[in-house]
Amino acid sequence: MAKGKILEEQGTKVKLGASDLFIRGFGYVIITLYAIACVVPFVMIVSTSFTSESYIRKFGVTLIPKEFNTLGYEMVMKGNLIWQSYALTIVMTVCGTFLGLAIISMTGYALQRKDFPFRNAISFYIYFTSLFGAGLVPYYLLMTGTYKLKDNYLAVFLPLLMSPWLIILMKNFVKSIPHEITESGKIDGAGDMKIFVSLILPMLKPALATIGLFLALGYWNEWYNSSLFLGSKVPVKPLQYTLYEVVNKAAALKNSLASQFVAVADLPTESVKMANAVLATGPIVLVYPFVQKYFIGGITVGSVKG
Repeated sequence: MAKGKILEEQGTKVKLGASDLFIRGFGYVIITLYAIACVVPFVMIVSTSFTSESYIRKFGVTLIPKEFNTLGYEMVMKGNLIWQSYALTIVMTVCGTFLGLAIISMTGYALQRKDFPFRNAISFYIYFTSLFGAGLVPYYLLMTGTYKLKDNYLAVFLPLLMSPWLIILMKNFVKSIPHEITESGKIDGAGDMKIFVSLILPMLKPALATIGLFLALGYWNEWYNSSLFLGSKVPVKPLQYTLYEVVNKAAALKNSLASQFVAVADLPTESVKMANAVLATGPIVLVYPFVQKYFIGGITVGSVKG
């Protein structure tokens, strides 16, 4: 008989055989290696952001900062523009996430109501828009010509507010909630909004955390619409586009000095890129641990079809 190990799980003693122990150990090793593979690149980015440009060019990146300096961060955070971009992005992320969650959750719930007569037609229309796109030129003309949103923050805010994929995802989440709950609310005399807020919404916490994280990431990482619709008339742009402009200016300055035969070895172009990555990803990475348990639970619930 193979020797095993006795574990207590939920008050019950479970004897694990040698094969069970091997599988668990192998799984822990794989997970540990995967975690290291995810963490090490980020550590290298942070380390490189505090390393001198000359050392980076000579020896490459390291896990521990060499010839420590903060020129990259000083160049990125010079002036108040970066902090204004941070404030703008935080406001857009918070407002867009909460407003998007409200719209998407109500839409997903309505499309799952069996007594809603047009739910199949509307669901098909939403799904159909996810298959085809008109292209960049019609999209640009629509936002600037029809909606008159050139140099307007709404041109960045509105397109990220909801998406067909998130609506379909919320619809699948709501499928796991029995329709009898809605019927019981109706029997007690509650209206549709009362049923949604008091009965349905508390059961959607995993779904709200999952979709909220997707919305927040979309707003936080937004730069494409900013490059299309926010011109020189807009002094403060979202964070990602501001950092993108800082990197371009550093590269342009380096090329300009190089063309004049000026030594540019110490110009912190590489450390600026790494400092940008740290400043752009740091805050949103800190948010994830607080929604992790809901996020994992939301994926599990969303995968169950009713």
